[in-house]
Amino acid sequence: MSMHRAWLLTWTAYGTWLPGDSRGSVTRVRDCRADGTPRSEHDQFETPYLAEAPGLAFASRAAMKGSSTRLTREQALVVAEDFEATAKYRNWAMPAGSVMANHVHLVVIALETTRSEKLLQILKSYASRALNRRWELPTGSEWWTASGSRRPLRDDDAIESASRYVRGQEYRLAECREIRSQS
Repeated sequence: MSMHRAWLLTWTAYGTWLPGDSRGSVTRVRDCRADGTPRSEHDQFETPYLAEAPGLAFASRAAMKGSSTRLTREQALVVAEDFEATAKYRNWAMPAGSVMANHVHLVVIALETTRSEKLLQILKSYASRALNRRWELPTGSEWWTASGSRRPLRDDDAIESASRYVRGQEYRLAECREIRSQS
């Protein structure tokens, strides 16, 4: 019998939510105590967001290779369609997905042997290819940030809660249809 694992995947469009942002951020940067010892890393499951850090936000903007990217409604529809096709092809379940101008949320259920990093990489790369077939980015820009959040969903209640959250996104430009796996 195949075992499955569920994830809430979230990532941003390039340059739209930088480390140190006033909204908080998920980042590998660690808070440090006055004596220099690490307090917490902000990219681990169940750790708090990094609070506003103006110096880090400034440095992040300065390090950008190009301008920030915001998706249009037409682009978001292409991305949502591509997520659905990828999930069907890979035989992943996708109970919910929302594409906003500046970020994406997906609930994905795949074989337990599928690493969450691989899920994220596959979905982002195929969506980028779909976008690249129709639109050109300014020199140096990217469609997506380098990584993203991969929160494990431990049980059916967590999957349903995350799916409600994803479907309830107020500013979504496109919503993915539910995809069921064949296994």
